[in-house]
Amino acid sequence: MEGNIGIKGYLQIIKRRSWIIFLITFIAIFVSAGVSFFGVNPVYEANTTLLVDINKKPGAEIVTTEQLSVSEKLAVTYGEIIKSKSVLNEVENSLDLKCGYEELSDKVNVSSINKTQIISVSVQDTNPKRAAEIANAIPTAFQQEVKRITQANDVKVIDKAVVPNKPAKPNKATIIAISAILGIMISLFIIFLLEYLGPKEGAKENDK
Repeated sequence: MEGNIGIKGYLQIIKRRSWIIFLITFIAIFVSAGVSFFGVNPVYEANTTLLVDINKKPGAEIVTTEQLSVSEKLAVTYGEIIKSKSVLNEVENSLDLKCGYEELSDKVNVSSINKTQIISVSVQDTNPKRAAEIANAIPTAFQQEVKRITQANDVKVIDKAVVPNKPAKPNKATIIAISAILGIMISLFIIFLLEYLGPKEGAKENDK
């Protein structure tokens, strides 16, 4: 392959060996699709949201900035309590999961929405019904724990979790698309490597 063949030359090389692109890309897509559909168990995600309620003083109709700030900080603290052994062990026992704290904790993700009193709880599981059951059992166990610790009942459920009908992962379309792109990149590398290693063939074509 000559040192400077220009864009047209590169396109001719790609066109001449285009079968390599189609073959490798097809294999990459075929393998990734097989793994996505048959090799990986789908994981479903159920979500619930909680509100850290504000205990207003009797007769107070307006929530102050200070009260909001306290509630925001409580949301962060409560997020840690949700993933505590006390709460998750209660969830495990109530649903008879028999999975252990560590495994259950890995399924649960808790986040406090920035500058709000809202806590988002998501549960991932290979069984969509079980994911929803765990997500809905957490608020009950959590409220009991908060009441035991603080003697307060300032947490309310905003949205109950519903049984998801589509898996959250793997994202089959994304995996296949990435595989196709990688297949094209690898095939282009092979094409130009073959062209570089076989200069005689290029020289013969230039002589014609």
